[in-house]
Amino acid sequence: MSIRVERIRKTIKEELSLIFMHKLKDPLFALVTITDVKLTPDIKLAKIYLSVFEKDKREAVLEKLDSISKLIRTELAHRIKIKFVPEIVFYIDKTSDYVQKIEDLLEQVKKGNAED
Repeated sequence: MSIRVERIRKTIKEELSLIFMHKLKDPLFALVTITDVKLTPDIKLAKIYLSVFEKDKREAVLEKLDSISKLIRTELAHRIKIKFVPEIVFYIDKTSDYVQKIEDLLEQVKKGNAED
């Protein structure tokens, strides 16, 4: 990844975090964290990965963000100075689910060893 793309990626992540904190007043976004931003090399598309604390609200968060993605992109365009602001697509980051599953499996193995 080029230095320019990496710099833009970091800037987008920071600015989106600020937009979530200060501009989006919906309580649905209260426990949403931006975990990663992946940009295509041509900077036409930004994949935004989110961690949602309440698992049962993940779909609602994605639906709401998809409906206001143009507003978020416009706000982002006002905050960063690049020629073309990428299209934004939101995804749920499922890393925490994998971590929890591994911890549960390790706990089961630990209990199995304790019983022997």
